[in-house]
Amino acid sequence: MPTTTFAEFAQRADYSLLDCLQADPQASSDGRDHRPRQVFSGHYVPVTPTPLPAPEYVAHSRTLFHELGLSDGLAHDEHFRRLFSGDISVATVPMRPFGWATGYALSIYGTEYNQQCPFGTGNGYGDGRAISVFEGLFNGRRWELQLKGGGPTPYCRGADGRAVLRSSVREFLAQELMHALGVPTSRSLTLYVSHTETVRRPWYSPDSRSFEPDILVDNPAAITTRVAPSFLRVGQLELFARRGRRGAHPGALSELRLIVQHLIERNYRPEIDPGLAFSEQVVELARLFRGRLTALVAHWIRVGYCQGNFNSDNCAAGGYTLDYGPFGFCELFDPRFQPWTGGGEHFCFFNQPVAAEANYQMFWAAIRPLLEGNSEALARLDQIRDGFAGAMQQELAAMWARKLGLSSTDPALVNELLELLVRSKADYTIFFRRLSEIPEQLSALKESFYVPSSQELDGQWERWLERWRAQIRSNGDLGATSAAMKRVNPAITWREWLVAPAYEQAAQGDTSLIEELQAVFSRPYEAPSAELAARYDRLKPREFFNAGGVSHYSCSS
Repeated sequence: MPTTTFAEFAQRADYSLLDCLQADPQASSDGRDHRPRQVFSGHYVPVTPTPLPAPEYVAHSRTLFHELGLSDGLAHDEHFRRLFSGDISVATVPMRPFGWATGYALSIYGTEYNQQCPFGTGNGYGDGRAISVFEGLFNGRRWELQLKGGGPTPYCRGADGRAVLRSSVREFLAQELMHALGVPTSRSLTLYVSHTETVRRPWYSPDSRSFEPDILVDNPAAITTRVAPSFLRVGQLELFARRGRRGAHPGALSELRLIVQHLIERNYRPEIDPGLAFSEQVVELARLFRGRLTALVAHWIRVGYCQGNFNSDNCAAGGYTLDYGPFGFCELFDPRFQPWTGGGEHFCFFNQPVAAEANYQMFWAAIRPLLEGNSEALARLDQIRDGFAGAMQQELAAMWARKLGLSSTDPALVNELLELLVRSKADYTIFFRRLSEIPEQLSALKESFYVPSSQELDGQWERWLERWRAQIRSNGDLGATSAAMKRVNPAITWREWLVAPAYEQAAQGDTSLIEELQAVFSRPYEAPSAELAARYDRLKPREFFNAGGVSHYSCSS
């Protein structure tokens, strides 16, 4: 029977993080801890979220509700709505009357940074507006429920701790789409908005061609609840490893060991035998995380997703997509695609494997102190680290083979295709979906080109197609190959120019487009109806190229 009441929901509470890890010893006892300050030790800070005034329902994920065994009606229950719009005063036993925020370190491409910390020490960097409010067991699985935009924490660095409706709609829908695409990801639960509280953010004026935001906009404040097995990040492990290296306090190394043990329990226990010695568990953790991270990045490139800002603090140690801030999906194919104005080419679409390796390097460095004195375990750990690039290359090669319907990898065929896609200015999603039909004529693929093709280029395409089709025919059943390709090449993708109207209309109280996008995004591999295809399966209109807030955007949310 589904959970239909808030009282029944509360009984699902089971707080492994709060029970197994250590609170900041300087934290307040009641969670009223909302001013920026240094946090010197402990794995988390108890903190109460700041409620949205007069919260109104925007959306919930029926898919996740059903997976958790929750009735859809709960999304409209007064106590449920209040909790997930920031009012934790509704908590009843066995729930805790406070939430929690966590600190973490920052590294970018393997370089440690403290500049973003207002104190210059790294002790003020962490969840500035992300507050977990519930952890529990649902149908035998453990999930953590976290508010994005729940108000300031000690890590807020002087900001207001709020999220705007625009970014909240984007994160809510993106998590729904990524899950439907089969990409490991945090999940969306609910989205509530206040039309009586607004927050001011830099953004783009209508029809702006500016690279950076050119106006300040008042936006409705909103809270989206994201859900994951845990929100442990590589940056958290880094924080405790750094403290251990510099002897920040006597318990620093113990805190590192505890959080690694907790990571194994939360994200890897089915695959790691608890009877193994701890050193063996750490080595196995490194191997499993490498496998998950390389597979994840291959998924990202398969579906055209660009994380935009893949720092170690945005890298989930459980190996799934986390923190949908300056993300985007590639339309016009460009290996250097980067939707975030602050991102640079180092976090662009095809650089994600390199960014992932840099994050893995920091993960490796963070757990290495736990094996000190065990030369055999250290050697195996180093070997796993040294094999990252090869493992990543294998994942990518296998992914390209699946996208192309090949029975074996063919790097030369893939590289030539990518060059042709760039020269033809092809739409990434439309091209691969049309290719999945195994067309006999080049004309079918030209539907994905943004500019007319030349005779010379057509000749190169024909030669490539001839070689590709020769390999496809060796599979035997072309129908089965086409069906397999359609299972990895979506018919629908995220197109910012179609999503922007959804959050603009929602700001006026109309959520119908959000509901339509939820439905469309829930079945991205199915061929849409003619009516939906006319809207969602088409090239990006010219007016949206170089459009501020659509083709590129700042991280103001």
